[in-house]
Formats: sequence, C-alpha cells, structure tokens
Amino acid sequence: MPTITNNGITIAFETAGDPKSTPVLLVAGLGLQLTAWPDDIVDGLVELGYYVIRFDNRDCGLSTKLAAAGTPSLPLALLKAALRLPVRAPYSLDDMAGDAVALLSALGVARAHVVGQSMGGMIGQLLAARHPQRVASLTSIMSSSGRRGLPGPTRAARRALLRRMPAVRASARDGPAAMLAAQMRLVEHLVGVMRAIGSPAYPIGERLLRERLLAAVRRNVCPEGVMRQLAAIIAGGSRAALLATIACPTLVIHGAADPLLPLACGVDTARLVPGARLAVIEGMGHDLPPQLSERLLALIDTHVRGKMAPDALPRLFERH
Repeated sequence: MPTITNNGITIAFETAGDPKSTPVLLVAGLGLQLTAWPDDIVDGLVELGYYVIRFDNRDCGLSTKLAAAGTPSLPLALLKAALRLPVRAPYSLDDMAGDAVALLSALGVARAHVVGQSMGGMIGQLLAARHPQRVASLTSIMSSSGRRGLPGPTRAARRALLRRMPAVRASARDGPAAMLAAQMRLVEHLVGVMRAIGSPAYPIGERLLRERLLAAVRRNVCPEGVMRQLAAIIAGGSRAALLATIACPTLVIHGAADPLLPLACGVDTARLVPGARLAVIEGMGHDLPPQLSERLLALIDTHVRGKMAPDALPRLFERH
C-alpha cells in the first residue's frame, strides 16, 4: 500500500479513478480505517467521474501508531472538559487535518472536495476553516460542531461504546485456530457496537456486517489509537467560532435516528456554517448502510457539482 510521511507520521492511502478528474478526499471517523468507506460509495464516485482519495488517519489502519504517547485517561479528560479545564492529548484534530493536507500535497492535488464522516467530518471542518485554499467544498456527514450543550449519545449507544474491547492476544505463533477465535471475539464486540449505533430503518445484513468487521480486524486493530483519537476530539472542544469562518459550499448530512451524535448536532453544524445546507435522512443512524449508498452519492454529487437547488430553509428531508 502506498504511503507518505509528514513530520515523522506515515500515512497509508489508496486512490481510485483518474488522477486528472475532480478530486474527492474521504476522511474516516473515529477508529475507522480507509476501508470503512463502503465500496458502493467509492466505486460510485469513480463512476460519476471523480478521483477518490482515502487514507488511514494516524493511530489507525496501516498508518503510524503513536504508542510512545501512551494511553490517555478518558474519564480524566471528560472530567476536565466538563469543568472547562484544559485537556491534554497526544495530538490534536488540527494535527490530523495537517496529515490530510500533506497527503493532498504529496499527490499534487491543489484543492479537493472533502467528505468526512463523524470524526472525519470534524477534521473536514478544520480543513475548510484552517486551509480554505485546499478545500473546494465540504460535506460533513453525521458529525458535530463540538459545541457545549449539544445532546450526547443515548444510554444504549454510550454503554456499547464504553464496553471494554476484548484484546486480540493471540498471534500467528499460537496457530490459526487461536488467532481466528481471538478475532471472532472482537468481531462479536464490534457487532454489538454497530447494532447499537446503526440505522434502525436500514439494518445491515448479519453476514455482510460480520464480513466487513472481520476484514477490518484482520487488516489492523489498535484500541489504544482509538483512545488517543478520542482524546483529541475531547481536547478540541467547540469549533463553533471556526465554523462561522468557512466560506466554501457546505453540505451537512445527518441521520434523524442517530443515537451517537443526535440530529441536533447536525442541525447545529449547518446553522453555524454560513450558507450551509442540511440534508436530514429519516431512519439513518450513525453508519453508512448499503441501502442509502445511492442517496448519499446523489447528495454528494449534486453538492460537489454546485447543483443544490436554492431553498428558503437550509434543510432537505430525505424520506424513504
């Protein structure tokens, strides 16, 4: 897999489509590898004529793991954030946005249309605000402004996310059976997480979900990296003031049934970005189910091409 190195951080990436076509940068969410972007979305963008760039954020996938930074105490970080005290993290979301800028530069891409999901949407927001010359448009999917006072996860979603992840202690030296058993324990855990935060109206089939999760586990697992990424989110706090400075065309897509980042988070993001449009998809949770791939592609394509019809209210309700 190709990589680039920026300030000592190696970033693994993949591209698809004609490099001479309009570039679209896909930014993955918390703990998600570049493979978390469904093939339907990637292939669909290529068929629509785009040059698609995906990458593993630092501390995830095949990119650099910052193990030397240690594992942050999330309860302490959350307590400090609640008390409005400074939160220290091994790195910031701005640093992660810098990785994306470095990747674009290495690929010779001056400006890209940025599409980010969840934490990737937060990174996309920072790209658009801090590096406006590099962002042609922004699509922020199931993300948030981080503003204090927004509703948090449902009890079930919070419980699923905070449940301890089983360790994959087995290695190839223990034999294939032991390795597979360890991987399947982790897959079972992740299935529970996805069922808790996924789209209630668009459940992903059991076999497909397990196949995707097993492939992700076999590619890479880094629970400590997820903790460091989450610490960066907590330390970043509110981006409300920065969102007000974004000048590029912005589309916010959010599920009406999102149990992790409730709809109010998407509404708030669209309200803060000047001229932003908000597409609310009924029945969508905090995932990208295959049943919605065509609809998501249509929204992204229409937005990127600048063909969103003007509307008195910055909201589109997508009913299915």
